[in-house]
Amino acid sequence: MTMKISAKQLVAEANAEIETVSVEAAKKLLGDENTVFIDIRDVRELAREGRIPGAMHMPRGMLEFWVDPDSPYYRDVFGSGKKFIFFCAGALRSALATQQVQRMGLEPVAHLEGGFGAWRDAGGPIEAPEPKPEKK
Repeated sequence: MTMKISAKQLVAEANAEIETVSVEAAKKLLGDENTVFIDIRDVRELAREGRIPGAMHMPRGMLEFWVDPDSPYYRDVFGSGKKFIFFCAGALRSALATQQVQRMGLEPVAHLEGGFGAWRDAGGPIEAPEPKPEKK
């Protein structure tokens, strides 16, 4: 099967249209009342790797529905007028997600350069994952 456009091309096009926030700049925004960090990683990634403190988890598969005020799944936070910084593990899914919600009209939006992995590697604060219950 020949693809008309590759995932790599989609991410490159998204990055050309959206704002990317460096880890250092994002660290300064953590805790800012006008900025909301949105973690779109899978719940298994959160359980394995931990979280950025204060980040809201919004699964990638529901994002467009949670952003759309006409959707029954709408989340009020998206009508707050705050800046949203989306991130995933490595800044691929978040580039696509940020492009999509920007196209929907949500603004201001950006995504985290390098994703959660870059945040962790740069020493950004992380809430440790919950310990797994012991099996009996």
